[in-house]
Amino acid sequence: MSSVDRKCEEARARTATVVGGGPCLLADLPPGARATVTEVMVGEAPAVARRLADLGFVPGAVVEVVRRAPLRDPVLYRVQDYEVCLRRSQSARVRVEEVER
Repeated sequence: MSSVDRKCEEARARTATVVGGGPCLLADLPPGARATVTEVMVGEAPAVARRLADLGFVPGAVVEVVRRAPLRDPVLYRVQDYEVCLRRSQSARVRVEEVER
């Protein structure tokens, strides 16, 4: 397991996924889910956090999970009227609150 994968697993373990509006990671949402970004975790990769912000993943933005690749990576998201494809390691840096479907 790579160090990035290990850090993503640790982040998932720290963040409880609550169905119906609780806090979770963007990487954990199923296709069709909509959520509001609450935080982009910088950690040891400020360049990744800056890139996510440039792509529209900023607090308050509404994100929809469009679809996943067959092996769950990458994932296609709709944010601010356009579609962005992210790897799970990137989307695990985005903390969200799920919006009711």
